[in-house]
Amino acid sequence: MRTTSTSTRRKVRTGGFLAVLCSAALLLGATGTAQATYPVGGLTTAVSNFIFSPSAVAGANNWSCKPSAAHPYPVVLVHATGVNLGANWVALSPMLANAGYCVFAFNYGMTWLSLGRIGGLGNISDSASTLSSFVEKVRASTGASKVDMVGHSQGGMMPNYYIKRLGGASKVHTFIGLSPSNHGTTLSGVVTLGANLNLLGFTNSLLWGLGIPGLAQQMSTSSFQQSLFGDGDTVAGPRYVVIQTKYDHVVTPYASAFLKGSNVTNILIQDQCPNDTVGHIGMFADSPVLQNVMNQLGSNVAGFKATCSGYGVFV
Repeated sequence: MRTTSTSTRRKVRTGGFLAVLCSAALLLGATGTAQATYPVGGLTTAVSNFIFSPSAVAGANNWSCKPSAAHPYPVVLVHATGVNLGANWVALSPMLANAGYCVFAFNYGMTWLSLGRIGGLGNISDSASTLSSFVEKVRASTGASKVDMVGHSQGGMMPNYYIKRLGGASKVHTFIGLSPSNHGTTLSGVVTLGANLNLLGFTNSLLWGLGIPGLAQQMSTSSFQQSLFGDGDTVAGPRYVVIQTKYDHVVTPYASAFLKGSNVTNILIQDQCPNDTVGHIGMFADSPVLQNVMNQLGSNVAGFKATCSGYGVFV
């Protein structure tokens, strides 16, 4: 199975979810730098934000933030299909901000069905254009030449279009995908079944007709997927990281999320933490997943042993 990295796999450097926050607090105390401490949320906060705070989340979009020498690249967070920035990033956004990063997040892919909350439904190429404009806004505000990027599900796939087709390769330093829908999904065989029953064309037409092409474009058989990855998985410039779980029942087969390339690090959570049963949705708040993100955005010192405490309890 394609579960190993094409470059040396980085191990997590933190001692657990709380250790990240404690380390950041100690560092800030040692330097005497005043900084707000943002609450790290979980499922309850995510549900509340989905309804009441779809466009805001703790730690994100402080437009006066300037990157530090320790964290020179602002981090752009790209949410998954069916949610919004307020729900998707209740854990990672405050974690990053508390550790001293400049953090930014946006909503994309809203259609008439979205009700201002359900993102990722629109045409993916249009969503990539939205991402492009947002990155330019972040770069102009922070003065940074490049950004780091973390995306979940469609948010871990859609930026590939920005990087490969819209000139983003020179503007992205590290791109981390959490259970990204790279190469599309069979939805546990539903797409394959639909094709065999000659229903797939009808389904795609229905999705486009309803104004939610973002779903059809994430099918493994879609022309969008074939075109996006037909000329290779990656391009020169960014460093790519994919963090995936073998219990992903949304992006199937789960290994399709992984990328090929000399500038890719593929991480299967169960290689580090065999007892972690996190699924596709739960990646946003699973401690080993978040530890990996923090490590990959940090100094990437090799040789640290994975700490498998504090599993997320979501599916």
